[in-house]
Amino acid sequence: MVLECKRCFYNLNHPLGLIIDEEGICSGCRVHEEKDTLDWQQRFTKLKKITNAYKSKKAKYDCIVPVSGGKDSYFIIDIVKNKLGMNPLLVSYNKMFNSIEGIENIANLRIKFDCDFIQKNINPSILKKITRKTLYKYGNPYWHCISGETVFPVQMAVQLKIPLIIWGAHQGLEQVGMFSHQDEVEMTRRYRQDHDLFGVEVNDISDTYDDLDEHDLINFLYPPFTDIENIGVRGIYLGNYIRWDSYAQHLKMVKKYGFKGRKLARTFDAYDYCDSLLYSDLHDLLKYFKHGYSKVTDHVCREIRFNRISRNQGKKIIDFYSQQQPQNIHIFCKWLGVDEKALQLILNNHRNKLYWEEVSQNRWIKKEKIITPTNRPKALKYPNTANSKASSENTYITVGKGVCWPKDVSKKLQKWL
Repeated sequence: MVLECKRCFYNLNHPLGLIIDEEGICSGCRVHEEKDTLDWQQRFTKLKKITNAYKSKKAKYDCIVPVSGGKDSYFIIDIVKNKLGMNPLLVSYNKMFNSIEGIENIANLRIKFDCDFIQKNINPSILKKITRKTLYKYGNPYWHCISGETVFPVQMAVQLKIPLIIWGAHQGLEQVGMFSHQDEVEMTRRYRQDHDLFGVEVNDISDTYDDLDEHDLINFLYPPFTDIENIGVRGIYLGNYIRWDSYAQHLKMVKKYGFKGRKLARTFDAYDYCDSLLYSDLHDLLKYFKHGYSKVTDHVCREIRFNRISRNQGKKIIDFYSQQQPQNIHIFCKWLGVDEKALQLILNNHRNKLYWEEVSQNRWIKKEKIITPTNRPKALKYPNTANSKASSENTYITVGKGVCWPKDVSKKLQKWL
């Protein structure tokens, strides 16, 4: 029996690491309490003082902001451009498996905020080789996505000599209370390697007899420390200076700029990672197999901390969504050229026996008894901006190299291009 927080549903086995105090409350919940005690006006004033020092009269851009078609990109740009008065360069890494809503959100973001935008597109054949390796070896089909979206902004900062990168919220702080808001922790190569990439850096990917070589992985190399130091590159998190509430922020962005969500099979949150057909799907299933919990647990813990749902409601929501099947595995298999039965064997190889028991050949059960609700539990309300279908046979789309849009998809996107 693993000790679990009495308030949320995180336990001592959380992959990012947490502690539970003598009252049975985890460090993530304790740090979250700071959101109701800190002077956020004072902290925003401090943020303005930091960013004002980077406003340039000579250079074209004041900072770099990483963006995607999901998460908090709209809110970040709204703060950076309209509240801080900065001129950002928007950069994005094409993670493949882009949803229609994600592509529309990216296009709409560029139009509404009138910002310059650079997207990184890597040869799909190289990404397939990397994905085959990380899926088989680490049980991670999403490694290139996380690696790419966290290293490309730093590469551009060095290349264009733009010293400031502005990120949204710090995952370790928001989920498990790894830091206090007052620590004002910044983005580092070490945190990225240890936690974002779970210790798997680019040099760990290739083996002697792989079909991968150093040229395939060059796009994922972190810039040398000397280059970063010479330019003075730093990455700050807005979540240290703004009372971060992604659900409330998304509601504002839907109303103000037309941000679109998307119905997902394995969680009630229609905004977080709505741009990816893979993240809250196959990737989330593997998270469930390896760590015993899935993305819906992250969303439930967040909403419990904001007192928007009760713990009892949260339990029903987790039990329901964690048992739902991914809807885009066939799309992933078709793209990668993998048989679905072969993929299932790979997935089972990465089940953590701490949480799973094999009762017969290729038949597994969760050790913790789960009573799945018959009906979908009530969660938070989301404006009806999402498509009615969670996925489509023809929606694995790349922007840039390898563009191939079915007619029905391209018609929907014409107004954005």
